[in-house]
Amino acid sequence: MSGEYDLESGPDPATFAAEAAEPDIDEETDDPVYAVGVGPGNLEYLTPRGERAIREADVVVGFTTVVEFVEELTDADLLTCGYKDEAEALEAFGERIAAGESGTAVAMGDPNHSGYQFVGKVQDAVERSSTSSDSQARQDAVECEAPETPIRVVPGISSIQLAASRARTPMEDTEFVTLHKSGDLEADMDRLASAVDERHLLVLPRPYDRMPGDIAEFLLEAGAEPGLEALVLEKLTHDDEQINRFTLAELAEHAGGSGKDDTPFSDLVVLAVRQPV
Repeated sequence: MSGEYDLESGPDPATFAAEAAEPDIDEETDDPVYAVGVGPGNLEYLTPRGERAIREADVVVGFTTVVEFVEELTDADLLTCGYKDEAEALEAFGERIAAGESGTAVAMGDPNHSGYQFVGKVQDAVERSSTSSDSQARQDAVECEAPETPIRVVPGISSIQLAASRARTPMEDTEFVTLHKSGDLEADMDRLASAVDERHLLVLPRPYDRMPGDIAEFLLEAGAEPGLEALVLEKLTHDDEQINRFTLAELAEHAGGSGKDDTPFSDLVVLAVRQPV
C-alpha cells in the first residue's frame, strides 16, 4: 500500500492486510511483528500465545484503552494512541522495528473479526520504515529488495464468539457482519437485509452512528419481521456485563442520533437477532 490511505477513496488498509495469505514464517529466525487479539477485556480470555508475544516484546503499540488491559503483563515500552494520533504512534513503532527491536501490536478481541484495518495500518507502518531504513543499501545495490518483516496475527477470543454463546446462535447458522470500521457501510447493511429472513444475525455496531436501534430500524424497513428476538449484549466478560432482550420493533424505538448521549447502549456492544427455531 503506497501513499496515505483514505477510507473514502482507498486503498482500505483492511484490503491491504488481506490481499495475500500470510507467508511461511519461522518465528525463531524471521522475527515477525505480532498483531495480537487481546480478547474482550477480561484477561482470562487472553490466549497464552498472545500473552507471550506481549511479554517478550521490546515495544507494544495500540489504542490506549487496549494497552491498559495488558500493560502489567510486560516491561515493553508502550506506545499508546487514539484515532487522532494513531498514524504518529504507528510510525514510531515502525521505526523501532526497523532499528531491530521486537514489537507487538494489540487490538481488542480477535483481529480476524473486526481488526483488519488496524492490522493493515501496522503492516504498512512496518514496511514503510523498513524501506526507509534500507535506502542507503538500495543505493549501493539497486537490485536488492528491502528486507520485509512479516506480520503474524495471533487470534484472540472475540466478543462475537461470546455473543454467539450467550445468544445460542451457532456460527454455521449465523450471518456475521462488522460495522465497527471506518468508511462506507452500504454493502454490509445490504448483507444484513439479505440474511435476516433466513439466518441468525450477529452484528458489531459502529459507535455511535450505527447502533443497535439504528440497525433494527433498517432491518424493519428492509422487511424483517417485527417480532424477531433481538439481544443487545454489552461489556461481555466484564463485571458489568449486561444482556437486554427486545423484539426488533421494540429495539427500533432506540434509533436515531449519532452521539454517545443518543443511545442507551455502550460502545462495547454486540447485537444478536435470532431466527425462531
